[in-house]
Amino acid sequence: MTVHGLARLRSHHPEGLTAGIFDVDGVLLASPHERAWREALKGFADPGRFTTAMYEAHVAGKPRLSGARAALEALGVADAERQAVIYAEHKQKRLMELIHSGSVSAFPDALRFVQAVGALGWPMAVASSSKNASQMMRQIHLDSGRSLLEVFAANVCGRDLPQGKPNPEIFLLAAAELRVAPAHCFVVEDARAGVEAARAGGMAALGVARLKDASELRAAGADLVVTSLDEVAIEALVDGRLSRRPT
Repeated sequence: MTVHGLARLRSHHPEGLTAGIFDVDGVLLASPHERAWREALKGFADPGRFTTAMYEAHVAGKPRLSGARAALEALGVADAERQAVIYAEHKQKRLMELIHSGSVSAFPDALRFVQAVGALGWPMAVASSSKNASQMMRQIHLDSGRSLLEVFAANVCGRDLPQGKPNPEIFLLAAAELRVAPAHCFVVEDARAGVEAARAGGMAALGVARLKDASELRAAGADLVVTSLDEVAIEALVDGRLSRRPT
């Protein structure tokens, strides 16, 4: 059955999931955030100590200054709170250089999944603490000619919120702007803190284990964990459920 055929079936299943909320970095885009954080460490600590595991554990999903402070504290840098302001500025400068050089790409499976969910007629939102997420998504264009950002009905990226993930505030704000109850939303996340935020907000959590971290996402409470969004059964979404495609 085609995706358009599935959309027509949705009216028979009004309960369950009806909207999607997407994190950006690591879910939709292979962005240069981690690289920028690592390269900006020069002068503060050995950049080689800033591993992907450290990025995921201490930085991913957090507002810029919070992530900078957490990284410096994890690396044992003296006076981390004061130094974090300078480190965050260096990181932002390096990130903008990387963005302008074209160091941003989209995950093909994510583009296919977003378009499939959109074809069901479901409203979708993007929710990232990154203030650069919108700019990066504008650089990605779909076959229709629209930018990736234009696919989403709500964009709450880069909002100044009191708390970052695992606090659910950013996802609750996205649901409110979509005018969909949290219980009817699923959140797509690649980080433990993001999964925890989704669950804390009363939403279903779809974990994308792009870094061989499926066990961590499950431990955080993800309802379904996949290594590619191609593994998600669109037919199950019609019924308002998250499920894996049959193998």
